[in-house]
Amino acid sequence: MFNFERLVRRRHFLFGLLGMTSAVVFSACTQQTTTPPVADTSAPVTTTATATPTEFRIGYQVSPNAELLTKNLGLIEAKYPDVDIKWLSFDSGRDVNTAMASGGIDVGLVGSVPVSTGIAQNLSYQVYFIHGVIGDNEALAVTKSSGIASMADLTGKKVAVPFGSTTHFSFLSALKQEGIDPNDLTILDMQPQDMLAAWQRGDIDGGFVWYPILGKMLEADGDLLVTAKQLAEKGIITADLGVVSKDFAAKYPDFLAGYVSALSEAVQLYRDDPKAASEALSAEIGLSPEETLKVMDQLVWLNAGEQASPQYLGVPDAPGALSQVLKDSAEFMVEQGDISAAPDLDAYKASLFNRAVADAKY
Repeated sequence: MFNFERLVRRRHFLFGLLGMTSAVVFSACTQQTTTPPVADTSAPVTTTATATPTEFRIGYQVSPNAELLTKNLGLIEAKYPDVDIKWLSFDSGRDVNTAMASGGIDVGLVGSVPVSTGIAQNLSYQVYFIHGVIGDNEALAVTKSSGIASMADLTGKKVAVPFGSTTHFSFLSALKQEGIDPNDLTILDMQPQDMLAAWQRGDIDGGFVWYPILGKMLEADGDLLVTAKQLAEKGIITADLGVVSKDFAAKYPDFLAGYVSALSEAVQLYRDDPKAASEALSAEIGLSPEETLKVMDQLVWLNAGEQASPQYLGVPDAPGALSQVLKDSAEFMVEQGDISAAPDLDAYKASLFNRAVADAKY
């Protein structure tokens, strides 16, 4: 059955986080930062809204969210049996951004921090969905043998993180809050699988990453030092965002709304029967159903109607608060020297393709 009380608790939790203004940022995956930071605010060419593509290429990541549940249950395939649905797996937002820039995918999952810099660097995409607000499913793990018991103990240690990711943002923000100079420790750029291998070899003392790699590190002599949820309570917020090629969104807006409808259906299935949802996702993320449900509950799942509210994506005539979150995120990355400048708020408002959540059926 629909658990209304749990939904209210989740929505109040997230609305409270979005009310924070210090170091606020939404998500979980990485992005390269070499293109000059010039935002593309030009309007895409429009075509017939009811057009349907012959092929739909989804750049997904192994994350316990509605998109992965949609994949497992075949919801989009059932909805559009005549469309060739291609699910393409990526390890990080960095790889998704590269694929998006090359035209290799139509939609992809990217962290809010790399999305904010991607928009600043003129990547031709828009945000159409929030796949999840991050909680305890991203964290800084340290080896028991390292002797690290607090943030202060990181001095002189080796910590890995995927550069340009939400975990990178979270880690640097945490160091800043604790008054720790990043130059006082060795911070290594590693993708999740490489990080796990380095952890198993004993080459690093810690790593800030997401599940399922985080879980494997904790199983292998690991302890949690700080989680994204704990940092969110201090104003450092992250989330996973769905981005869509501007060209694809312009050509197939109704189809994209149909995909968002399928994602919302998956959200509802999770709310109505979390046990069945966890059993479906366990095969995707390689954990037991019980462990899978635990990490699923560490994300805030939102349906299309909730995302169309002013607190999130909003609607076409009234872009939501996510635009300011992305703007603030980009300004932080400017401070870190990752990009030279950030575009104005209007560019981030234009980066929200909120028509999909506004038109979705759920």
